[in-house]
Amino acid sequence: MATSIRLPSGVEDRLNHLASRTGRTKAYYLREMIERGIDEAEEYYLAAETSERVRKGEERIYSTDQIRADLGLDD
Repeated sequence: MATSIRLPSGVEDRLNHLASRTGRTKAYYLREMIERGIDEAEEYYLAAETSERVRKGEERIYSTDQIRADLGLDD
């Protein structure tokens, strides 16, 4: 999938420098950064969404005692 982004000139300069010094493409480094950062982005943004549902009472929550009992950890 082709995607276009605009980078601040300083960031683009750094990316160009990294690519030229290492012999890899800018696309390679952008893919690497996205792949490494997507987990963190999902965790942050999806957690915020879940927190909002909890705040609104739309998400069920469980106590530690309930979870331990359901999993049979206290037997």
